[in-house]
Amino acid sequence: MSTIGHWIGGESVLTGNRTQQVFNPSSGEVCGEVELASTVTVNQAIENGKAAYVAWRNTPPAKRAQVMFRFKMLLEEKADEICELISREHGKVLHDARGELQRGIENVEYACGIPELLKGEHSRNVGPAIDSWSEFQPLGVVAGITPFNFPAMVPLWMWPSAVMCGNAFILKPSERDPSSALYIAQLASEAGLPDGILNVVNGDKEAVDALLHSPDIQAVSFVGSTPIAEYVYNQASATGKRCQALGGAKNHAIVMPDADLDNAVNALMGAAYGSCGERCMAISVAVAVGDEVGDELASRLTAQLKNLKVGSGLDNSNEMGPLITAAARDKVVGYIDSGVAQGAELVVDGRGITVPGFENGYYVGGTLFDRVTPEMTIYQEEIFGPVLVIVRVKTLQEAIDLINAHEYGNGTCLFTRDGEAARYFSDNILVGMVGINVPLPVPVSYHSFGGWKRSLFGDLHAYGPDSVRFYTKRKTITQRWPSSGVREGIAYSFPS
Repeated sequence: MSTIGHWIGGESVLTGNRTQQVFNPSSGEVCGEVELASTVTVNQAIENGKAAYVAWRNTPPAKRAQVMFRFKMLLEEKADEICELISREHGKVLHDARGELQRGIENVEYACGIPELLKGEHSRNVGPAIDSWSEFQPLGVVAGITPFNFPAMVPLWMWPSAVMCGNAFILKPSERDPSSALYIAQLASEAGLPDGILNVVNGDKEAVDALLHSPDIQAVSFVGSTPIAEYVYNQASATGKRCQALGGAKNHAIVMPDADLDNAVNALMGAAYGSCGERCMAISVAVAVGDEVGDELASRLTAQLKNLKVGSGLDNSNEMGPLITAAARDKVVGYIDSGVAQGAELVVDGRGITVPGFENGYYVGGTLFDRVTPEMTIYQEEIFGPVLVIVRVKTLQEAIDLINAHEYGNGTCLFTRDGEAARYFSDNILVGMVGINVPLPVPVSYHSFGGWKRSLFGDLHAYGPDSVRFYTKRKTITQRWPSSGVREGIAYSFPS
């Protein structure tokens, strides 16, 4: 059995620490084991980052960008290998892994523009012969803690921008599917990224706490569940670190009576059941405005779910793969049991599904509930599985009030042909990312990603323009060179 280690100082490292098994969710088989970093190992990575940062921060941004251009080419050349690693350890179907990787590459492309992004601002003659300008300088050694559901994309949200800004980066990927992050780090080294600028440490809570409590880590970026996001944010803030922590979601899609129902149903199928619902932007609640819309949604979704092809992620003909672990599968099944017990109408039951040849895989079929009410657990909590619930309301305003009352505010969308309704919805919904006839309104790489309420802790969103601000600190210089022989007297009033 192969042991997956760490990437520290430009080389693979095994230290003999504790290990944990890594599974192929499609088959339920063990495909390796990953070493879990101790605090000593994390500190070793940090020291490598500190040493490499000194020269890297002074490397011209244009030269840093050349590394990133070469790295982008390697990602494209090695895409098949990366996607197979993702699918083998996460379970998502290969075509879905390809989409994940492409979104990550788009963020690499954005980071290639760092010479423009770091230009700063300049003002001449802000006072008599006084010039003033601002610079965006790196923070030092920064860290990212990333989730299992996007093992390639979310790290690429973080470290390319961070290192292009001149920082050194410590990545702690999910220990459930660590191989793609390590392989990508090796490609960055091959592209010319100096040893120590990107270090990858695999681990569990011990590694996370070592990063959060290290005085040498200046900023932490996190993506994961809300309870852990809140913990990371509080711990990082208590030790004086800058932190952005993206948490959970309960994303609603409102379907209006005038919507194109064929388009809405197709969009809901992909948004609810793609990647087995293991997306923070997955649509998990369809809000039907009117009983007629609710009846049509339930009927059409049921028909589509009968044809949903579920199976191994490594088979590209499948549409949905397994959940990440047996525990995740059992948790989702528990939510389905809860919905039945609390009186929701179970229209399509995904429990007990068996995939021939993969009987030990962690599968739950596409599941649909109707007539769900806000007090039910399956409405209140993030299920993170292939479960879509239909809630029925009478008006658009009632739908907006329902969404605004929820503790999460990550993403939402509205299906309608009415421009006035779309504008009203966009203006009044308390959610960070909004789609109009777009079910997964994930911003492109040159915008920034983040929710509201308990979906985000911190002031700045992920990737895009906000990432440059997050991974740098502003310095403003005001400079004057008095004319030869001119000397000023003492001034006790505040300068203006």
